[in-house]
Amino acid sequence: MSTKTLFLSFMILLPLAAAAQESAPTPVSSHNAADTATAARPETPAAKRLSIGGYGEAVMTRNFYSQSFNRYNAPQRYKDYASHGRFDLPHVTLYLGYDFGHGWSLGTEIEFEHGGNETAVEIEAEESGEYEAETEKGGEVALEQFWLNKAFGNGRFNIKAGEIVVPVGYSNAWHEPLNFFTCYRPEGEAAILPNTWHQLGLSFWGRVSDWRYELQLLSALNSESFTAEKFVHQGATSPYEYKVANCYAAALRIDNYTVKGLRIGASGYYGHTFRNSIKTPGATYDDVKGALAIASADFRLKRWNWIVRGSVVYAHLSDADRISEYNKANSTHHKYQDGNPFHNTNIASNALAYSLEAGYDVFSQIRRLRDRQQLFLFARFDHYDSMAAGTYRNQYRYCAPYITTAGFNYHPIKQIVIKGEYAYRTFKKPNNNGLNSDSPLYVQPYNNEPSVSLSIAWQGWFM
Repeated sequence: MSTKTLFLSFMILLPLAAAAQESAPTPVSSHNAADTATAARPETPAAKRLSIGGYGEAVMTRNFYSQSFNRYNAPQRYKDYASHGRFDLPHVTLYLGYDFGHGWSLGTEIEFEHGGNETAVEIEAEESGEYEAETEKGGEVALEQFWLNKAFGNGRFNIKAGEIVVPVGYSNAWHEPLNFFTCYRPEGEAAILPNTWHQLGLSFWGRVSDWRYELQLLSALNSESFTAEKFVHQGATSPYEYKVANCYAAALRIDNYTVKGLRIGASGYYGHTFRNSIKTPGATYDDVKGALAIASADFRLKRWNWIVRGSVVYAHLSDADRISEYNKANSTHHKYQDGNPFHNTNIASNALAYSLEAGYDVFSQIRRLRDRQQLFLFARFDHYDSMAAGTYRNQYRYCAPYITTAGFNYHPIKQIVIKGEYAYRTFKKPNNNGLNSDSPLYVQPYNNEPSVSLSIAWQGWFM
């Protein structure tokens, strides 16, 4: 689909019959933040049409395993290494919104990740421990949302244009800290998909009865940024001052709220990824498309003092071996081209992630506390595999961990949560067919990775 077609489609749809914007009963989530805005008359004071909010997290973690980049290449060497600790500000975000009236509204989200500006020095395990200055996105501040929305038919139909959240998978649609129990965002989806996934595009969304829908037209991901360890996680970012849009993609999400306290959702994505770059691959790669298809389902049950959430994501990338060949031929660092922000690793043809968590509010059984505070005790299980299928799968066995987590979420007030957890990451044991560790054919099992974390987070609206 050409840029001209997208622009004409938008201009044709805008003049439809105007109506007030919907005031939705669903929980606040930044992918559908416009749902929560109420229609304002032009004479309403400006201060009452302005919305300010956000969320933030501070985390302290102690990891009881080696932090060496080489711990998966020589696990026996790092078996008895001392623990290490980390302090982090994963996300500090500010929402700004404005209701212009007549169904028009503006939404923005400015995010500071890890207290910085999205540049860092990292040690690349896939490149023999080489130090690299990583640029995850051009610019100094992550502007994750900046859109204008026009509502029609009491919110049953909306058009949103600008930088928008792509709500594929649970963790993208509901990524704020009150929407998951763990101190950090759930590991599985965040490992294999962009998170929080946001791109420039058009969104057609609304709510009809118990159904919420959203269809998005976007620029596609860039396969030069795909990696073995993170699959397509970095594919939505651009190191340039603009986003290359040679290829286009579509995303769809549908949620149902028919059953009291239960939301069931399904989402998907499709687009070509290979030529979405300023480079020209050449005639050798004329037949390569890099078609990426993602399917996901998730649910949340909030009833009877329980919160239960679950999700599953499966993704397929065509031409994975050819793309791996091309990316490795364009090495990240060599004497003629230093500072290339893209990657030169093998890529999977399939990736998956699934999770389930459940928590019970024990304060609901204490009369003097049940209406004032909440204390959820929870357990969670995650598994993901960024190399679920592909030619190079056996080289990346460590890319498929199993994570079991248990902990608490204490809410002294509705907008604030104090979290604590114990997490235990394990890996599938290799089948050595009776060989002992003295054999040159023996495959060393990976070391287990336990950790303890404590965090405090907030989420809400100031006005």
